[in-house]
Amino acid sequence: MSTHEEQNATSQRRAALELEVLYRISKALAHRHDVEALLEEVLDIAEREMGMSYGTLTLRQPDSDVFVIAASRGLTPEERRRGQYRLGEGITGTVAQTGTPEVVPDIRRDSRFLNRTRSRRSAQGAFICVPILHQGRVIGTMSIDRPLSNERELARDVSFLTLVAGLLAEAVAGIREQMAERESLREENERLRRQLGDRYQPANLVGTSKVMRLVYEQIAQVANSTATVLIRGESGTGKELVARAIHFGSSRRNSPFVAVNCAALPENLVESELFGHEKGAFTGAAQQRKGRFELANGGTLFLDEIGDISPAVQVRLLRVLQERSFERVGGDRPITINVRMIAATSRNLEDEIKSGRFREDLYYRLNVFPIHVPPLRERRSDILLLADHFLQKFNQAYGKQVKRIATTAINMMMAYHWPGNVRELENCIERAVLTATDNVIHGYLLPPTLQTGEATRTTLLPDGGANLKSMVESFEREIIVDALKKHRGNAAAAARYLQTTERIIHYRIRHLGIVARDYRAPRTPSA
Repeated sequence: MSTHEEQNATSQRRAALELEVLYRISKALAHRHDVEALLEEVLDIAEREMGMSYGTLTLRQPDSDVFVIAASRGLTPEERRRGQYRLGEGITGTVAQTGTPEVVPDIRRDSRFLNRTRSRRSAQGAFICVPILHQGRVIGTMSIDRPLSNERELARDVSFLTLVAGLLAEAVAGIREQMAERESLREENERLRRQLGDRYQPANLVGTSKVMRLVYEQIAQVANSTATVLIRGESGTGKELVARAIHFGSSRRNSPFVAVNCAALPENLVESELFGHEKGAFTGAAQQRKGRFELANGGTLFLDEIGDISPAVQVRLLRVLQERSFERVGGDRPITINVRMIAATSRNLEDEIKSGRFREDLYYRLNVFPIHVPPLRERRSDILLLADHFLQKFNQAYGKQVKRIATTAINMMMAYHWPGNVRELENCIERAVLTATDNVIHGYLLPPTLQTGEATRTTLLPDGGANLKSMVESFEREIIVDALKKHRGNAAAAARYLQTTERIIHYRIRHLGIVARDYRAPRTPSA
């Protein structure tokens, strides 16, 4: 075989290898939603397929000009920690500053090569570093060591690494932006909690809307008093969480918090549960038993669904509130207690009073400091914050790694009226986390109650059935919109992400009436 033929054969093998590497990296981009894991997998591919000995991927630290090693091959953890570069510092810093690739044919002969990681014991070979650019701004660098080579081979390596860096840029920027948005939401909620100081301990009151800020203010006002609180609101709004916040924000925080759901107790057992009973007080009372009031002594007793208790128990409850003492069922010895009372109801107690089902004097005893917990439909700005909170909660509970919520799912959640309030939203997110297969909550993972024709862009047949074609197109549209959003409206990048051609993606975008530019992020000034 002639020299020319050998060169052609070598070139073809190299092209096939590069194509294979790009294919594997594209697959990694489609399934990784964590920056460091993605970068590590890219270097794995380069090491496995190209025989790379040393390789590093640096990322710009948020709001700074410092680049640190986020993934590497051939470096120890200590060497990685030493790899930090400022703009203009060494080869890596120069690339970060200029945004253009740098090639050092022999690192022994270039004084700019710092060997800051001190990993190269025998400093010889070539070094290539290329920028990772996103919208004109350097967000990272990619560098490799390779044996001494001729100028043509080095130029080809630079072109190939620049292509890889271009693939990484969209994915890294997208993942980091999602992480920043989630962190911003968490910081906002934490800031609100700090504003309230140490007035409540549980980290389970979530929301920054105006109506929820009013609830937080009321909690702060009443927590350290001894006033009886009546919490009102629809089922599933989080009334017990408010009660716990009041308790843990009070001086009684180290004493018991006892919760009783009055609606869940059989009518003939309510008195025994609340006040306790003596041995032999009734059939089955084999021994003396303390009631919830005694168990809560010194702390807080929370009576949920107070509107469901019987008139007879209402009379006894009124006496306890007036005299702070009671007798157990079957007993005659008064028991004095020091208990903070908090009650809650989803009923309209004023209507219950008019119908004779609830005592007016008890109502006024309970309604010393009323707090209204708004339904979720009145605090829509909190929906995404709550969804993110539950996403993190169930990720941890089930060992999942769901990173984000797709646009279509967000639209459905924002359009829905949430009759079950926060509890229904929590159940929806739990279901979606359990069924998610690609670390994203898509619209089709939400329950059927949220799958409206308007949200899914489907039409119904006369008999109420769904049109198959429109449902398939709706599903396709959701996938393409999600890919465009992920890649800032870049159709070519979306096509690579979906493992299809740019021509096909443009055709489907036109057919489905998608406007790609709607998903482009505004340009930011370069560093």
